[in-house]
Amino acid sequence: MAFYLKKRRWLGLVLTIALGQAGHAKDWVNLFDGKTFKGWEKRGGTAEFVVEDGVILGVGPKRSPNTFLCTKKTYSDFVLELEFKVDAVLNSGVQIRAAVYEGDTEVTKKRRKKKKRHQAGRVRGYQVEIDPDTSRNRMWTGGIYDEARRGWLADLSKNKPARDAFKAGEWNHFRIQAKGDEIKTWINGVHAVTLRDSMDASGFIGLQVHGQSKDKGRAGKQVRWRNIRIKEF
Repeated sequence: MAFYLKKRRWLGLVLTIALGQAGHAKDWVNLFDGKTFKGWEKRGGTAEFVVEDGVILGVGPKRSPNTFLCTKKTYSDFVLELEFKVDAVLNSGVQIRAAVYEGDTEVTKKRRKKKKRHQAGRVRGYQVEIDPDTSRNRMWTGGIYDEARRGWLADLSKNKPARDAFKAGEWNHFRIQAKGDEIKTWINGVHAVTLRDSMDASGFIGLQVHGQSKDKGRAGKQVRWRNIRIKEF
């Protein structure tokens, strides 16, 4: 009898743990079906997004504000994975927990202490940077930038392995984890940054084509995304 009771308790414990783990994280969900923009919407500027051979293609315009292809759904705690390839001079990024300003808003950048006014509807929030331009000697792909708000929150200035992990002109892999007030990023399997910040707990995901006020050789340049999937906690 004692053995039977112990066995029942053990089985009950195993079942409890299994159920707890099942509720801890959901299954992977593809955010892009490879054919259409179902579940997505464009915000901001005039950059063009098209689907080509199972890939989302963003094309840099000659003159435009930043343009974003955004999920209609919002997300809080999750792991996001995707692949991207970007032309050398076309800055880009992946917005997470993002939102838009409801009204005209003045903000101050964290590092420069410079004030700037943004119009209603402007996308803002955490951006995992895609920074391929070697002319600035920076290469901070995988760093976290606060779009249209505070500026750089976590860069790669002291993380050479992560800077070197980016492959220019090739497909690269992002893993982005947001859980509570902690955001972690990896570029091609190499840890890039860990940020603790509690300003935004949820929001949409967005793919950016960076804007420009004049042609700096970016017009017609392209950034591509594929295999975009998410697992919520």
